[in-house]
Amino acid sequence: MKTTSITRLFLATDFSDEARRAEEYASALAASWQIPLSVMTVLEFPPGMNPDYAVNKQYLTDRMHDASTRLAEFKERTRRRGIVATTHIASGIPSERVIAAAQSEEADLLVVGTRGKSGLAHVLLGSTAERVIRSAPCPVLAVPRLKDDRSTEESICLKHILVPTDLSDCSLDALEYAAVVARQSKASLELLHVLEPVYYGLDFTFEHAGEREKKRKHIAQALEDLSADFSKAGIIIKTCIRGGMPSDTILEYVQTSASDLIIMGTHGRRGLSHLVTGSVTEAVLRRGPCPVLAVRKLPFGDRARRASVPVGS
Repeated sequence: MKTTSITRLFLATDFSDEARRAEEYASALAASWQIPLSVMTVLEFPPGMNPDYAVNKQYLTDRMHDASTRLAEFKERTRRRGIVATTHIASGIPSERVIAAAQSEEADLLVVGTRGKSGLAHVLLGSTAERVIRSAPCPVLAVPRLKDDRSTEESICLKHILVPTDLSDCSLDALEYAAVVARQSKASLELLHVLEPVYYGLDFTFEHAGEREKKRKHIAQALEDLSADFSKAGIIIKTCIRGGMPSDTILEYVQTSASDLIIMGTHGRRGLSHLVTGSVTEAVLRRGPCPVLAVRKLPFGDRARRASVPVGS
């Protein structure tokens, strides 16, 4: 397990009600981890529009003044908490500008708020958070808005982190990153593997019960082997195997657990493959009761090659 830490925290905000919780979360993490915070807001301005046209120019001027005021207020709030914050304003397509800035800043973690869109609006438009997750150069922490709109910045504390894993490369990357978060936050980890329902084989026969039990035991051993490595590093960790459909089972499990955060790997699919296969991570993101940290790419440079964990028989 590679030893490293999160030192560059980046927050993207539009100062909406949906973004307020993300702002509080980023501030709480920066204060807890004692690291600086970089904050960015993007004035949405579609390409092709002339910024020198009188109406557009006035629109950008008004938005720039409002954004500058809000960023100054945010910077002062963080200063009072002992956080060093730098602010940035850009114009254009929010997801594109945020991704480019996170790349330029070499961010270790990007924090965004999410509205949790679903249905037709999600298929046609998606959300800035989901577009960022699929292309960001670092892990993305998507923070949902609290239903009762309470401000709970002081109560934000990571104690129990849930890491759903299918033992694929991307989920093992998520686990590696989760260990970094757990170490910095002095939090415990819980690995959850979802054993999907019995399926038909190519010859239209059910998976043999004996083979399924063999697979379950193999997965249990793999999880125990992984947890042993983290225990040696001083991280409290436990494992669990549940049956069911992945996203539904993860959501049901987190409702009954004490999890403060879900950390998951994502393939970052786009285009047709995303529409056809969807994403378990994004399904949990849209419906989850707590923040979801999606890991598509580790930010710490070249990592030591690890032995692959077989999941077959």
